[in-house]
Amino acid sequence: MVQQRRPSRGPAPSGRASDLYAVRADFDDSTIVVYQAYPPAIADAALSAGRFVAPFSFRRMTWIKPSLPWLLHRSNWAAKPGQERILAVRITRQGWERALAAGELTTGDQQRLAAAEVHVQWDPERSLRGAALNHYSIQVGLGRETVHRYVEEWIVGLTDLTPQVRRAAELVRAGRAEQARRLLPDEHRYPLPAGLAARLCHS
Repeated sequence: MVQQRRPSRGPAPSGRASDLYAVRADFDDSTIVVYQAYPPAIADAALSAGRFVAPFSFRRMTWIKPSLPWLLHRSNWAAKPGQERILAVRITRQGWERALAAGELTTGDQQRLAAAEVHVQWDPERSLRGAALNHYSIQVGLGRETVHRYVEEWIVGLTDLTPQVRRAAELVRAGRAEQARRLLPDEHRYPLPAGLAARLCHS
């Protein structure tokens, strides 16, 4: 999606909170990958500079997501206007956890949410075919001050995933979802610090 608006909430699946509310991501010892979808003008400028620059807006909340399948569903596999380019943004785990530490759940106290610099929201995860799964995917909205830290301090690298996303979309439409999955990064359960998990990973 274009990362300048809050994503919608979906219906709540059933199950244990520890299973439902878990961050699943592509990560290593020091970094984690989050995904964003943008129009070509923003994507091209960012890829050329190695960071987000104009026409990217620093004045609005920017949403980042560690789940690629969810973003593909939201952007209709990079087919929605203004969401034609899918970027993988590798950031430091320190920055990611710093954002979460400042976050307030969108389902929590609305006065605290209004004052929060970071919003945390959970939406039903999606299969490659677009079906809602029985666990949630985390979405993190970065406010103006945090967006500057994200761009200037946390980003390690940017990768344009659009070509492989479009190839994977063709495979899904042809009924070859498992083959399409092999073109996309693997995502595993991210080891959130206990304090963050207790505060954010619940209904």
